[in-house]
Parts: sequence; C-alpha cells; structure tokens
Amino acid sequence: MLYTGNGDNGYSKLFGCEQEIGKDSEIFEILGIFDELNSFLGICKVKANNHKISKEQTFSEILEEIQQNLFIIQANLAGANKVFGLEKTIKTEEIINEIEKELPKIRSFCVSGGNELSTYLDFARTIARKAERGFVKIQTIKAVFNNENIAPFLNRLSSLLYALSRFANLKSGFKEINPTYK
Repeated sequence: MLYTGNGDNGYSKLFGCEQEIGKDSEIFEILGIFDELNSFLGICKVKANNHKISKEQTFSEILEEIQQNLFIIQANLAGANKVFGLEKTIKTEEIINEIEKELPKIRSFCVSGGNELSTYLDFARTIARKAERGFVKIQTIKAVFNNENIAPFLNRLSSLLYALSRFANLKSGFKEINPTYK
C-alpha cells in the first residue's frame, strides 16, 4: 500500500523508535534533503543517456551507485543499523582521480552551464552540499550517528558531482567559463 495514514497527525517514527516525532523536526528535514538529492540524481541519470566516463563505466552507472549509497545513509539517519564502509569513499576518490586526469586544471570557479547534463550535475552538487551540511548539523545536535565513514563520503560526493559536471562539458566540447568578477 502506498499510504498507511499513520502520519496524518503530522508525526512519524524512525526505525526502532516507539516515540512519534513531528514531521517538521530537523531529522525529517534532512531526510527530505537526501530524498531530494536522490530523486534529482535520477533525473541526471536519465539525462546522462549512458554516456561513457571510461571504457568500463558510464555516467548512469556512477550515478546509480551514488543513489544506492544515499539510501544506506538515509537508512542510517532514520535509525537503521546499515553498514557504510570506508571503501565507498575510496572508490569515489578513485573515480574523481580518473576524471581529473582528463580535465584541465582548475584555476578559478566555473560558471555553471554548458550542456544540459553538466548543468544538472552541477545543480546536484549544490543539493549534495546542502545534504552534507544537514548531516553535519544533525550529527552535531544529536551526536548519535557513529558511522565515521559517512561524513567523508558526503564531502567527496560534491567533488565527484563537480568533476562529472566538468567532464560532461569537456565531452560535449563546451569550454568552461570563469567568473569575471566585474
């Protein structure tokens, strides 16, 4: 069933929690940001249209893996005891390093735009940063999320999305534009 009616009073429960929590609480706000990011990555995945990053991997495959990782993080935030290993951050760093070999060195910020996929990925980066800030905030307030591997992954995630955005522009022949600050 797509609805239970249990939250009609504006309250809901987290995994393993008997106490109802207001849907306007910070934890539900942060879970919503992660949900927003995951959904938006679905749009990016469709826009990626299986363009290749390398012979072994496509944009869509990388985005799918990110989405799966976000589900684990969301489950942890909601109180489930799911393992989120350090290998996820290491793999993210490896992908970033491979992409960066192809990209021109960054000398300045880049103005968002270029091709459609790049623009969507750059917007996803901003949502990822918002999710990271929310995670840090709730972790500081609640001090209950003991999985030390989540914060580094979230910090790398926005870097990966930025690398993917730049790579999408490079592959489409779009030259990056730096801000003029005029």
